[in-house]
Parts: sequence; C-alpha cells; structure tokens
Amino acid sequence: MTNSLRPNGDRKAPLPPAQSPAGGVPSPRSPQSPQKKQNGKQRDAFFDNAKYLAIVLVAMGHAWEPLKGDSRILEAAYQVVYAFHMPAFILISGYFSRSFDMRPDRLKRLITGVAVPYIIFETAYPLFKRWIDDDPGQDISLLDPWYLTWFLVALFIWRLTTPIWNMVRWPLPLALGLAMLATVTPEIGDDLDLQRVLQFLPFFVLGLVMKPEHFHMVRRRSVRIASVPVFAAALAFSWWAVPRMNTAWFYHRDAAQELGAPWWAGPVMVLAMFGCSLVLTACFFAWVPRRHMWFTALGAGTLYGYLLHGFLVKAGDYQGWFEASWFHQPAGQIAVTVLAAAVVTVLCTKPVQRMFRFAMEPKMEWAFKRDAAELARERQSAERREREKVSA
Repeated sequence: MTNSLRPNGDRKAPLPPAQSPAGGVPSPRSPQSPQKKQNGKQRDAFFDNAKYLAIVLVAMGHAWEPLKGDSRILEAAYQVVYAFHMPAFILISGYFSRSFDMRPDRLKRLITGVAVPYIIFETAYPLFKRWIDDDPGQDISLLDPWYLTWFLVALFIWRLTTPIWNMVRWPLPLALGLAMLATVTPEIGDDLDLQRVLQFLPFFVLGLVMKPEHFHMVRRRSVRIASVPVFAAALAFSWWAVPRMNTAWFYHRDAAQELGAPWWAGPVMVLAMFGCSLVLTACFFAWVPRRHMWFTALGAGTLYGYLLHGFLVKAGDYQGWFEASWFHQPAGQIAVTVLAAAVVTVLCTKPVQRMFRFAMEPKMEWAFKRDAAELARERQSAERREREKVSA
C-alpha cells in the first residue's frame, strides 16, 4: 500500500500553484478528470482524492449518529472522525479560495455555486420533512440553516471575507481569537448558524495561508508511519472520553454556556480542539493517495454527495429505518457504514451531477449584467475584424 501511495518514490508530486482557481472544495463546476484543466491549470489528483474521502467520512458519520448510542467503540470512532473530517474539508476550501477577490466572474460563481444552492436546499429540506415526516408545520427560513446547509452559509461568508484575511498581518491568530470569543457569546443565536461560521473559521483561514510545501511535509513517509499510532492513540483517548465529554463540542455550533460548561471552557476547547483537529487532519492527508485512483474524478462532485445524501439519512431517521435491532449489532453497523460510503459515492458521479446541475450550478446568465471589460474586448475584436475586411 505504501508503494501505491508513493508512485514516484521520494519525489514530491506537483501541487497547484499559489494562485489556484477559487473553486473551493464544494464547487461542482470543476472538471471531472485530473487530465482536464481549469483556467489553464491541471487538477491535482491529491486534492480530489482528499475531497472524496472526506465526504465519504461525512456520510459515514451521519449514518453512525442514530446507532452510536449502543456502542462505545462506535461512539469513539464517531468522535475521532468528527474531529477532522470537516476541518479537512474546510481547510482545502480555504486553500483553493486564496485567489478569490471581488472580480465579477468570481462573485457570479459564488452566487450561482453557493448562494443559489443554499436557497434551493434550505427550501427543499423543510419541504421534504413536511412530506416524509407528515409535519406540515415545519418552517422554511433562510435565516436558520437546516441540517447540512450551514456549510454553504459559512463558505459564502468565509469567501467574501477572503480579501480581508489576505490583507491582515496575522490572519490565523485573529481567526482563532474570533472563534474563542464566539464560544463565550451565546447571544449570537442561531441566525445563519454564525457560531459554526466563527468556530470553524480558523480552518478556512489556515487553508488561505498554507502553501504547497506544507502539503508536501505531511505527505512524507515518516508522517504516514507516525500517523498510525497517532490515530490509535486518538481512538483510545476517545473511547476513554465517551462518558466524560459532551460530543456536541465537535459540532462547533454552541457556546460553552449552552453546553453547560463554564465560560472559560469555550476558549480552552477552541485551542485544544484546533490542535487535535490539525494533527488528525495532517494524519488523514498523509494517507490520501497522490496518484489518480478510480474515485479521483468523484472529488469534483462532492457538493452533490454532501447535499443529496442528507435526504436519505433524514428519510431513514423519520421512517425509523435505523430502529431495526440488526442495525444496532456490529454486523449491522458495518453494513450501514459500507452502505453510506456506497450511496455517497453514487451521488458524486456524473449522471447524478447532470440530473441535479440545475440546482447545484445554474448558469443564470439572465440574472447578471455583462462585464464591461468583456464587452470592451468584444467591441475591439469586432472592430479589428471589420478593419481586416476593409483592408482586404
């Protein structure tokens, strides 16, 4: 397995340049193959592999949630996965947002690729609950992200503030400070899930300040070997902590006071969990394949898998699928894990992308004015062609 992960021996595989396209992790507009190019830059299989594997872990964690109360081992694995799967996803989002600015084409893509899917799915999820759970009173509110849609709100805000983070002198300490302040401010409330936006912010900002050589560092063979005992220690510690620690800390959606903890525990937990998540994320990256794999192309469709698998998980929850006794036994838990991975894999494929592209990446050319610079270039081109005809 080591050889397959290191096809070039000790040579480092190339990573995207410092100014990579600002597509981010969840963008479905990315090409589907590492051989294809985006804005003249060839995609790097490592990041597509990382995105796919992270979204598989997200789906597995959601499938474990109704079952973990019956198994201390499953609860421990759940906590370990939740310590790094979204941080890894968000960090890559930040890394590929470094070149984001207020250029019209990038703002347009932010609206069509993030804001519009948020509006669609923030409406679709409550309507789905009304239907499948026979709950006609379920509210629809764009201010209260429902289930998975919080990430779209967060990404929209993070990316809009990217120019500020690129401008300030110490972006990561500032982001950590904001996250620490959020954990002692329950008055923030639930609007736009701002607690999560602020508490996960340091991972996005870390991605903004990272450089290709940082990813090379964690992909060394020594780090890969060291990651095995680190993960084992994390699982052992998590098993010990299951009855002693509130799992809600891993969701980053509440202030310390809302979790029944003293106010000072919030800042302490922000720093402790940031360090823990950073170590486990590095271990995760160490084992992500660098070469093209059978699932590499699926990394470009992770937003589809992320948003669509929520309907199936919630359907199972509302319809009582997880209540079957067999699912609460080890064999059933393994089956649910495999099924979750398989389902989210299918949801990242091209046929599913084509089917739901209207919701995930609408073009919406009708909604935007033509860019003045683009119009000027077209006029110059037309004038040049006209001059060529006259001279001929």
